[in-house]
Amino acid sequence: MTLRPPTTANPVRVLLADDHTLVRRGVRLILEGEPDLTVVAEAGDGAEAVELARARAVDLAVLDIAMPRMTGLQAARELSRRLPGLRILVLTMYDNEQYFFEALKAGASGYVLKSVADRDLVEACRAAVRDEPFIYPGAERALVRSYLERLRRGDGLPERAITEREEEILKLVAEGHTSREIAELLFISAKTVERHRANLLQKLGMRDRLELTRYAIRAGLIDP
Repeated sequence: MTLRPPTTANPVRVLLADDHTLVRRGVRLILEGEPDLTVVAEAGDGAEAVELARARAVDLAVLDIAMPRMTGLQAARELSRRLPGLRILVLTMYDNEQYFFEALKAGASGYVLKSVADRDLVEACRAAVRDEPFIYPGAERALVRSYLERLRRGDGLPERAITEREEEILKLVAEGHTSREIAELLFISAKTVERHRANLLQKLGMRDRLELTRYAIRAGLIDP
């Protein structure tokens, strides 16, 4: 689906999601300095971003990766399923090849580093509206080289160690939520949560919540 052409009178409606108020404020200033972009909603975590995108008329979602309750990648997957016409950008501090590929798999059309947001974000937003991909300058050569090396080895893209549902539960466990709280957040039973938790421990070769939390930090699901 192609979005309506942005104009001064008909700007692209943007949803911002980042758990840091100051970051959202800075990003908002960058975007609202442009006549064809306007921020219509802000969220402090991925779950709130999904709720707002479903409730408001939004053309483009700009999502941070590391957020409470639901990460930006998890939110991107959910939004891609529920709102296939919505354009998605990931705005992150992580200059990380794995996150970049995961963002594309999750439905994002662009990956922008916060360190150069003042230079790249507006261009990335406009590219997303045109349904064109955006990769931050300097990453293309390394990404293509890495991908070609994988193909030569016959590796393809790296497989996920855990399922999307297990990732959701891992994040919430690491954030300290009880099985009952997780069940309520994900609309599943507490028994199902316990089964997923047991599967996580077995798959990852871990013994308890502390080790799961350390893994979640390394995987970028929660901040240390």
